[in-house]
Amino acid sequence: MNAVLGIDTSCYTTSAALVSESGELIASARRLLTVEEGGRGLMQSQGLFQHVKNLPDMIAGVMEKAPDVRLAAICASTRPRPAEDSYMPVFRAGESQARAAAALLCVPFYPVSHQEGHVRAAMVDSGINPEKPFLALHLSGGTTEILLCDHGGITLLGGSLDLHAGQLVDRTGVYMHLPFPAGPSLEKLAMTGHAAGGAKGLIGVSIKGVDCNMAGAENKVVRWLKEGRMTQEEIAVEVFDFLCRTIERVIENACEQTGCRQALLAGGVASSTLLREMLNVRAKKRRLACRLHYARPELSGDNAVGVALLGLEQLTVSASNKNDD
Repeated sequence: MNAVLGIDTSCYTTSAALVSESGELIASARRLLTVEEGGRGLMQSQGLFQHVKNLPDMIAGVMEKAPDVRLAAICASTRPRPAEDSYMPVFRAGESQARAAAALLCVPFYPVSHQEGHVRAAMVDSGINPEKPFLALHLSGGTTEILLCDHGGITLLGGSLDLHAGQLVDRTGVYMHLPFPAGPSLEKLAMTGHAAGGAKGLIGVSIKGVDCNMAGAENKVVRWLKEGRMTQEEIAVEVFDFLCRTIERVIENACEQTGCRQALLAGGVASSTLLREMLNVRAKKRRLACRLHYARPELSGDNAVGVALLGLEQLTVSASNKNDD
């Protein structure tokens, strides 16, 4: 059986995935990079080093799950976004090993962006209709962007002008001495706060068109923690409520600007069960003229499944072109 190997080496996750010619996921693996306790992230050099260490065992493990597979192509994320000036050193780890393996096996190598991989993975079983234009909101530690996706093309519409959604979550968690990345731990606190009465909307939303600002929310969190008059649960639910209101408003404005009637949420922040619940309630309350779709939770965070699927699509197009000749 022929298959395509996908590799993604993002700021905080090493991942590999194998998909068959028919687009079926054969195997996948993810490994979070290690951040020192109390740290707010990793330097690019630290991430690059960990990827180089992780990749050989990870790729071997994926291939062992399908011993009868023959690789027909290898695809890797080589940059954060589909833009000429987009660059991060961590992606060189996956790209270099993918290019070398493809050359040794005499199979095609296909480069894609990390963001394109995120959107493609999020589409799996999401209910999104790829035949019609749709909005994609990429919410992670390094990105908060609203995108227009139209028949494979991606156009940046707007996003956060300062802090990213994942950064706000992680920094809030670090201030509370939660493990990094802080998403799961902060969500647990927020769920408790939500059940105990919910948010009061204490953090104002800053929106202009399809752009937003989030740094002010971090400043409020720092002040609340210093004052000591709010519990961690109360602060956590206010952060999630702020993210919900900001995201919904950005999508609403993007719908009016583009005419799109479907939106896909991708990225690690979008995997939050609580955030999805809050967004669905708010969208219904405000009669949002855009249907919300979500990635499967395991495909919301950084993963190589979308990268592998994009590689398969490029391989299919290449084979079709050869047949036409």
